[in-house]
Amino acid sequence: MSSQFLAPVLGDAEEELERSLRPRSLDDFVGQERVKEQLQIALTAAKARGEALDHVLLAGPPGLGKTSLAQIVRNELGVGIRQVAGPALERKGDIAAILTSLDPRDVLFVDEIHRLNRAAEEILYPALEDFRLDIIVGQGPAARTLTLDLPPFTLIGATTRTGLLTTPLRDRFGLTFRLDHYAPVELAKIVRRSAGILNVEIAEDAAELVAGRSRGTPRIANRILRRVRDVAEVRHEGIVTTAIAEEALALLEVDAAGLERFDRELLRCVVHKFTGGPVGLSTLAVALGEEPETIEDVYEPYLLQLGFLQRTPRGRIVTQLGRAHLGEVDDSETLF
Repeated sequence: MSSQFLAPVLGDAEEELERSLRPRSLDDFVGQERVKEQLQIALTAAKARGEALDHVLLAGPPGLGKTSLAQIVRNELGVGIRQVAGPALERKGDIAAILTSLDPRDVLFVDEIHRLNRAAEEILYPALEDFRLDIIVGQGPAARTLTLDLPPFTLIGATTRTGLLTTPLRDRFGLTFRLDHYAPVELAKIVRRSAGILNVEIAEDAAELVAGRSRGTPRIANRILRRVRDVAEVRHEGIVTTAIAEEALALLEVDAAGLERFDRELLRCVVHKFTGGPVGLSTLAVALGEEPETIEDVYEPYLLQLGFLQRTPRGRIVTQLGRAHLGEVDDSETLF
């Protein structure tokens, strides 16, 4: 059988595995205690009144559980959910078709809502505020407005770039939560929970090691865990010990700070090719062969958080901490 027929199946299996690791209730959701407490109160009140939950905005870096929280809200309310990415809603008709298909108290989850088309965003305003859909029929002097009543629903928007949201849209969310990076102890708990779901036996120290290399992000912790499991099953007896976890992390080229190969290449590029900086984003992107947006949104936030990189008006600069880390990694034989 040709491999082209196997790829979609493997993709579906990986996606199904990812879904199986997601928490299904607030009790299963580890961390973000402040967010959970406020959300639990709002959910309990909405259910007691038989009303739709206020619209919810979830902000924060990728992989912290925004999609999981949206699914949890749906489960807690016992309603349906429609899920769509913001860039996919290109025309007013797209959002109108989705809104008119919702049942009372349903959840509409829009990922990357900051990338929502302005035309689609404008049609959302009356829908969010008055549960009303205004459709303009015709053109010029003969144009008229057709108003459709919508059932009360809950919009949950997820964004990694809160600053790109327009003020009118941001103001229509009754509940706004900012998700923070996780502490190592919380990530270790997530790793142990995921290991149980995957039927993987993992030592306490190994779970803590994986957690410590996961950038404070559950999605990364689960991804590393799956790769560690592969090494344990293929090269060893299937049980994940600390030594096996270290072997797998070395194979993945994830260092003690959680940096991967490209993160280190970025730092080395600034240090060696541009004498530590400052260097402009576009110049750095060309030197690395990567898109500027990818560097800015995917790689830089964690390096900035660690204090390894600085953004200045003149460009990017590698700090003394970043130089010190490069020296430690280059002198180590663990990864290379």
